[in-house]
Amino acid sequence: MEPDWVILSDIMIKAIFWDNDGVLVDTEPLYFKATREVLAEAGIPLSAEQFIRISLQEGRSAFDLARDRGMPADTLEAMRRERNRRYAALLGEGIAPLPGVAETLSTLHGRCQMAIVTSCLQEHFEIIHRHTGILQYFDFILTREHYRHTKPHPEPYLSALNRSGLARAQCLVIEDTERGLQAADAAGLACAVIPNALTAQGDFSKACRVLDGIHQVLDLLD
Repeated sequence: MEPDWVILSDIMIKAIFWDNDGVLVDTEPLYFKATREVLAEAGIPLSAEQFIRISLQEGRSAFDLARDRGMPADTLEAMRRERNRRYAALLGEGIAPLPGVAETLSTLHGRCQMAIVTSCLQEHFEIIHRHTGILQYFDFILTREHYRHTKPHPEPYLSALNRSGLARAQCLVIEDTERGLQAADAAGLACAVIPNALTAQGDFSKACRVLDGIHQVLDLLD
């Protein structure tokens, strides 16, 4: 039997590709905290504004600030490993889905394909979702290890498109950052954006919709 189709304007959407951090779970402040602490110990300040611009808008590493000060590659790699360790420890304290996420996913489950497309490392992703209970709603999951290039490069969403077996016009991306929107747009996919406290000032002019919350995904599709 044919699966139910949901409608975005005059396009029949048969798959939704969800970003993870900032859309399903509120983990970006923890990533910022771990990164800022490691850079501070090297004498390099990292403001929230810098983190937003470098990481969430441009899709670069905040450790570029250390590289630009002449730190060698092995030192940068050690700093990244320490940041990842601290981030994992923060995640291990427990992460819950953002408000409305479980209800929205439950309502959409079975109506269309759903996937998570994230730049998160598999190790961190598994810690995040150890107790969220929402992975049951997804048909497949792509983490950082599944592609060579991460957002804002289109490869993550092109990989999801290929995995889905669907046409571009049948797929919708849900994002929260400029880099994610850029990746979806470069892949030729429609993207709705749900800004949060860290991304609210972003340029989302290329989004098909800018939403106030995840509950509006249902309104958008119905």
